[in-house]
Amino acid sequence: MLNKKKKRYRRSIKLRFKYNISKKNRLVVNRTLNNIYAQIISFDGNVIVSSSTLEKNIYINLKSTGNVIAAKEVGRVIAERSIKKGIVNVVFDRSGYKYHGVIKSLAESARDNGLLF
Repeated sequence: MLNKKKKRYRRSIKLRFKYNISKKNRLVVNRTLNNIYAQIISFDGNVIVSSSTLEKNIYINLKSTGNVIAAKEVGRVIAERSIKKGIVNVVFDRSGYKYHGVIKSLAESARDNGLLF
């Protein structure tokens, strides 16, 4: 019987296979209980832009770094940085996590600030 981590990993592999066929940049999200990380990765596998709640300018404004408010801030920052680099169209890679809560708020915040996916 598979545990939670193996199920999530299996879902992420399936999704990444579909994304690699499209040859687009990916907005990859990873979360832990305490922090949220977002990266835009090219289809070659190089990190173009990154943001997380561990950054000082994001961390100072927040009381807690693992909640929905922190995810909205990370989504805003990643969208601004990617637009400065000239990247507007991406594919949202949720890394096997459910599109709910923190992941959903990060995605909606990135969309509101100019990313298209």
